[in-house]
Amino acid sequence: MENNAKSIADYLLQIKAIKLQPSNPFTWASGWKSPIYCDNRKTLSFPGVRLAIRDAFIEKIKEIYPDAELIAGVATGAIAHGVLVADALGLPFVYVRSGAKEHGLGNRIEGYYEKNQKVVVIEDLISTGGSSLRAVNALRKEGCSVLGMIAIFTYGFKKAEDNFRDNNCSLFTLCDYNALLEQANTTGYIDDNEIDTLERWRQDPSSWGK
Repeated sequence: MENNAKSIADYLLQIKAIKLQPSNPFTWASGWKSPIYCDNRKTLSFPGVRLAIRDAFIEKIKEIYPDAELIAGVATGAIAHGVLVADALGLPFVYVRSGAKEHGLGNRIEGYYEKNQKVVVIEDLISTGGSSLRAVNALRKEGCSVLGMIAIFTYGFKKAEDNFRDNNCSLFTLCDYNALLEQANTTGYIDDNEIDTLERWRQDPSSWGK
């Protein structure tokens, strides 16, 4: 899977789903200054990348969750990826909203599922893990047995690791921050000085750049 992580990292950089700008940082919605910005929705616009991600998800599910009975996507970024994976595996699919609908049936989970059904949750990006774990807990509340979550990319924040541990949910990713920096450095996207900046940011992202 190490080669897969490097390949996914290379795809994300090539299509600019991930941008690295240590000298011209982004501002996240949280107000954090960041030298990296990730928008994995772009992967859906590139058929080759889209299929590579689908196949990497499938390989991982077969490896660690062979008993999966249901695929769930976290709205909205992981809905399409989840559908692709479920279709290829011949499994049913549901998606989890960020909150219950305010009209109609008031659903939080859209689609058909059964209690005790073994679910793998698909996510596009992990930052602190808060919204992802709310989806996991929504499934658990409805009686589903969540085997774990697989995401395309994680920043690798300690807070996310702590949150997943505290919620007793395993997390695997197709690509992570370390693989991304290694690939970016290998291909000349960034140099050694920029790697130092990017590594310092991850150590304390909330105060970096202030």
